[in-house]
Amino acid sequence: MSIPLTANARPTDAELLEEINRLRVEKNAVILAHYYQDGRIQDLADFVGDSLDLSRKAASTDADVIVFCGVRFMAEVAKILSPDKTVVLPDMNAGCSLEDGCPPDEFAAFRAKYPDHISLTYINCSAAVKTHSDIIITSSNARHIIDQIPRDQPILLAPDQHLGGYLARETGREMVLWPGSCIVHEQFSEKELIKLKAEYPNAPVAAHPECPVHILNHADHVGSTSSILKFVLEDEADTFIIATEPGIIHQMQKSSPEKTFIGAPGMDGECNCNQCPFMALNTLEKLRDCLRDLTPTIEISEEERLAAKAPLDRMLEMSPPIAQNRPPTSGRAY
Repeated sequence: MSIPLTANARPTDAELLEEINRLRVEKNAVILAHYYQDGRIQDLADFVGDSLDLSRKAASTDADVIVFCGVRFMAEVAKILSPDKTVVLPDMNAGCSLEDGCPPDEFAAFRAKYPDHISLTYINCSAAVKTHSDIIITSSNARHIIDQIPRDQPILLAPDQHLGGYLARETGREMVLWPGSCIVHEQFSEKELIKLKAEYPNAPVAAHPECPVHILNHADHVGSTSSILKFVLEDEADTFIIATEPGIIHQMQKSSPEKTFIGAPGMDGECNCNQCPFMALNTLEKLRDCLRDLTPTIEISEEERLAAKAPLDRMLEMSPPIAQNRPPTSGRAY
């Protein structure tokens, strides 16, 4: 039974947490939270992490329901890997600019122009785009996978042109790039970052490879969200500048409260434009509602699921072994 509320009253965080905890037991659900989610959602999740790692952890549980607090493509991956589980997303409008900027029909036509190219597709895309791909990559494993591809094999990489440009520079490979980008990582200001570095000259800059090159040029460490987290926890510096979505700072502060973490500035040095508007759509109330009602659900036809799973399987076959010393995750464990 839901907690009774007076007219127009909104439940408190404590009331929502109580009901979420009751519902997840009742529904045998596992709650996943991406590093970019609100800190309150991260704190109640069973697992916190990068999108693919979360989906793999959920697949290994005996949960009947996966609640993915992230964005739509992440929940789709969870469904691809766990077809017999019910997968729900707190807000179905939680999309991704990379996914939205790469429509499946346009991507298929783009691929057709380069029939001799192998298609490496960043996981930040729809299930439909994955069906047109040869190998899925993440920011964590892309370099390792590219190094296994013969140097005379032409590469097409989509949908993030900044990640693609970074990988091309790192590997020395020529690549045809889909002209997509993340609206969050494009908002960082080089001018404001330089000013911040002058104010904190001993603070290393950690940046996600979805950032444009003019931001990456100032970075001391470039890597995925989990890689950035590992870097700041292990580095001896006491202050860091973080050039990715600021939700990750919540885990940094929990794990190293003695250190200072400063989000890289946006265009005017003060705006919140580097916060992902899609991730912010998920709230505690919507999380409670989707657990209670088991909707909105992620639905993928079996034909599309299998077609999308094939390049994911190729990625997993080519990926390095899962690291044994992962950054800590919050929440209960199955």
